This record gives sequence, structure tokens and C-alpha cells, in this order.
Amino acid sequence: MPKLLVALILLLLAGCGPVEVREQRALDGETIQVVATIGMISDAVERVGGDRVEVEGLMGPGVDPHLYKASEGDLRRLERSDVIFFGGLHLEAKMADVLERISGQRATQAVTDAMPRDRLLTPAQFQGQFDPHVWFDVELWSFAVEQIRDRLAALDPGSAELYRENAASYLTELEALDRYVAEQSRRVPARQRVIVTAHDAFNYFGRAYGFEVRGLQGISTAAEAGAGDVQSLARFIAERRIPAAFVESSVSPRTIEAVQEAVRSRGWNVRIGGSLFSDAMGSPGTPEGTYVGMVRHNVDTIVGGLLG
Repeated sequence: MPKLLVALILLLLAGCGPVEVREQRALDGETIQVVATIGMISDAVERVGGDRVEVEGLMGPGVDPHLYKASEGDLRRLERSDVIFFGGLHLEAKMADVLERISGQRATQAVTDAMPRDRLLTPAQFQGQFDPHVWFDVELWSFAVEQIRDRLAALDPGSAELYRENAASYLTELEALDRYVAEQSRRVPARQRVIVTAHDAFNYFGRAYGFEVRGLQGISTAAEAGAGDVQSLARFIAERRIPAAFVESSVSPRTIEAVQEAVRSRGWNVRIGGSLFSDAMGSPGTPEGTYVGMVRHNVDTIVGGLLG
């Protein structure tokens, strides 16, 4: 078993142990082996890298990155990679130690590194940390695409022009997506633009497209929602006469169902407006299995749910 894999397994099990540093090899002309943590990053790397990359994603449909812990299989994937792309901003909280240790052994890149810090949200309940759900502002996510482009070009200078061309094409597509989301959002009267979900994943979406966002669990699903949280949210929904709340593909629907029941006891009926993709995309081969398809699905579901 390779020394790096042994070291990482020990790290995973014991939370300690140094990783032996090796020199990064040149990648010109070779297919680049990429590991990406979440689906949105995998999709962007595939779009920018094209045939020059082979991408393995760690977290598939329905997987919550806030709670995800690396398995032995993941460590094997990391060991054979040339570069690892991850979200950063504490998104992959349970993998932080592994990613930090392996950074001396493999090229690693947080796709949020190039994002202007004055455009990142710092909700009070997140104790001074940035909100990591940056992909819900399509314009802001474009910085992640540029970061991926630049890192691939640095690793493989011979294909830099290809990466620039692929990124330019994808960024044009994202500009059109951003316009579509804004246009769809404007269909909902301003006073009705309220998104209620299981956790606060949609604050960047709300800021970019004019929605008030209320989540039951806060920004990380690691936070537990209590009976008081359920009643507080139910009171807000009933008082505002909000027509729909939304479940999420990577979070159990039970919490929102509990809110729905509490709202009903207050004399108002809030329906489940549909399922949104928050921390994970849809299944491969479906429209929602791409970033563009996921975002279109979400805005269409939100608008449809709020308009009834």
C-alpha cells in the first residue's frame, strides 16, 4: 500500500500523523487526474478541462458535504489524483484535516480563493465565518470557474489555450443562466419572495435575486433544530401567510414536515412547494445533474411553488 495512503488512513482514524512531501510532477501532455469534492465543482472542472481531465467526485447526489467524512475509498482516490478541487470556506468541514495534510503531497485548490471577500456573506449565526454556498449566486460562481481554469493552466501550460476557450464558452453560458434566474424571479411579486427551507443554503440566491430566506437549521446542517426553532419558523410563516416551503434533496424532509404541521396548528396551510437541490446536484445523466440544470430546476421550482 502506498506510503501516502497509509499516512492518510492513519490521519482519518487517529486525527494525526505527518504526510511525507513529494515534488509535484509535470503534467504537460498527460491526462490530468482530478478529484473534486462536490458535484458543482466536478461539473465545472469537466466543462473547463474537457478531454484533458478525468474527474472523480467524492460526494454524489443527496450527499451532505457539511457532514461528509472521507472513506478509505476516498483516500485511494486522493492518493492517485494530480489535483484536488474543493469548495473551502468550511464547506467540507469533516474533511478539513485530510485536505490540509494532503496539500503538501498533492496540488489542492479551494475554488473560492479568488472570490472577492467583500462579496462573501458572513451571517451572524456563523460566528464570523463565510457562508460557503456561493454557487447560488451564478455571477459569483463564475469566479470559481476562472479559478479552475487558471489552476489547470498552471499545471498543464501546454493546454492553457484550450482551458481558456472552454472556460470562456462556459462563462457565456453562465451569463445567460444568470439572466434567466433574474427574469424568472421577477415573476414573483416582491412581497411574496420568501424562501423557507430546511437550512440556510440559499442566502446568496436571495441576495442576488431579491428573495428573503429563512432556514430552519442555519447554514450548516450539523446544527440541530429544536422545538423552539420549529415553532419560531411556523409563527413567521403563519403571520406572513407564506404559501409554500421547500424540502432539499440532501436534507431529510422531516424537519420541514414538522414545520408544516406546526403552521397548520396556527390556522394556516403551507404546502411543500417542491424539492430543491442545495448542497448536492441531481443524478448523472439528468438535467439536474449539471450545474446549469440544477439552478434552472431550483428557480423554476421556487417560482412555481410561490405562485401556486
